[in-house]
Amino acid sequence: MSASPATLGHRRVLRFWGWGYADEVLDAAEETRLADLVSLLGGGSPVAAPTLADFTLPAPRITPPAPLQAICSASPYDRLSHALGKSLADSLRLLHRTVPAVPDQVVFPHSEGQLEAVLDWASSVRAAVIPFGGGTSVCGGVEADIPGDYDGVLSVDLQYMNRVLDVDRSSRAALIEGGALGPELEAALKPAGLTLRHFPQSFQFSTLGGWIATRAGGHYATQYTHIDDFVENLRMLTPRGVLETRRLPGSGAGPSPDRMLIGSEGTLGFITRAWMRVQDRPRYRASASVHFPDMARATPAVRAVSQAALFPSNCRLLDPAEALLNGVGDGTTALLVLAFESADHPLDAWLARALELMADHGGRWDAEAVQRSLHGQDDSAAAEHRQGAAGTWRDQFLRAPYYRNYLTPRGVMADTFETAITWDRFDAFYTGVRAALERAIREATGADGLLSCRFTHVYPDGPAPYFTFYARGTDRGDMQAMLDRWRHIKRAANAAVTGLGGTVTHHHAVGRDHRPAGYDEQVPALFREAFAGARAVLDPQGMMNPGVLVDTPSRGAVAGGVLSD
Repeated sequence: MSASPATLGHRRVLRFWGWGYADEVLDAAEETRLADLVSLLGGGSPVAAPTLADFTLPAPRITPPAPLQAICSASPYDRLSHALGKSLADSLRLLHRTVPAVPDQVVFPHSEGQLEAVLDWASSVRAAVIPFGGGTSVCGGVEADIPGDYDGVLSVDLQYMNRVLDVDRSSRAALIEGGALGPELEAALKPAGLTLRHFPQSFQFSTLGGWIATRAGGHYATQYTHIDDFVENLRMLTPRGVLETRRLPGSGAGPSPDRMLIGSEGTLGFITRAWMRVQDRPRYRASASVHFPDMARATPAVRAVSQAALFPSNCRLLDPAEALLNGVGDGTTALLVLAFESADHPLDAWLARALELMADHGGRWDAEAVQRSLHGQDDSAAAEHRQGAAGTWRDQFLRAPYYRNYLTPRGVMADTFETAITWDRFDAFYTGVRAALERAIREATGADGLLSCRFTHVYPDGPAPYFTFYARGTDRGDMQAMLDRWRHIKRAANAAVTGLGGTVTHHHAVGRDHRPAGYDEQVPALFREAFAGARAVLDPQGMMNPGVLVDTPSRGAVAGGVLSD
């Protein structure tokens, strides 16, 4: 079996077992910092990175018909890189050289017509179909190990359906295909002076269709927090045919069909294109880094800003541990990264009022740095906006997913989970989740770990806390033991956030990992039955992404995924 990648894809080759491009590496400073973390947590010598030659894959159970053979691949690279997403559990299984299942074929359609032919083929051979955008799922949303009785599995990669088809400058909207990566759609919008301005951490590698299917959170910490806010209409190809919603700025005509499709996670069909609300590119920015003695005094300040209708683009509160781990604090103070942006007007008044609120709650900041941040289109001032604590945190935020490529093979678990809770319950929630996770880490590993929290988004009625933990997975290179420890901690996290009244996910989707002790507990059973009924209409054979959101009774499916016992 060849050890070199072979793919029908047209994009730069990705690392099949971890995050990022296959040829990307960490710099020396990053490795030194991470080596200290490994030593602190008791990790060991690294497990060698897997190669394609390490895996013996089963022969494909299904063969594409002649008209589709040119867009289908059964190469080891394509099958392995489409077998799993990018969660810690996914990397562990690949490092262990044990993959529960791989797709029989990976399909790269170039058009909706070809996609329709793929669905017809899948129906005729009793195959399950998994929509695949950028493959950045961290919750088991794209994996080929599915529940139910199927005679094959197809992973359908939409990377060739990646164009910006039309721009309506007067309505400030753009028609974009579902397979467009973040950088691709932004590059196409830039000549028109427009931007979608939706920047999840996975922006470089994830697609518009994936964002919509998973209700992804993006750049804005307030007001425009989710991709939902930008969707003007959708076109979805289902096994029963095309479902296209009317393009409107708003409507009160009954239950919204857009809302049923947004967040459907590939269980109803393929999002082939969407009209998206876009914006003029920002010209004015203003920012401040505000320190507080602790979270107890920082939280009311953030609540005050969120309820003042100032709508900052960035309002991310880092607890003392999060600030320390990201190199923007010494572990004794909480840090609020606060920023505003506009394409229309200077922001002095908005920032000034926000800082008044910060002062009311004991916040302190560098006044000179704030003045330097107030600017229009001047390049030197724009550079200033990316310096200081805010710039350091931003750089760490973008690089963080790559660090797992170093930590995981060395036996250190680094993982995250996010949720949301109303302000009146936050203090007890923050304390309760931390206690549950600290206990679960000790139970799983026999040692203490590191746990931190930040707000990724804030609303007038509550924040979206995002927790990060580091823990000893194994010092013996035993990836299976590490996976077992992760399962224990992940179950505890799901149970803690839902049991204390929060959501099992704010923007990472449900997939298969967030169903047990999570989504199934959070969402009323009657609603899940109603959604299953809608799915039965659009996908009567139950072929679309089985095991996600709802079971598939027509195939005898049961709730599955990496967390199942």
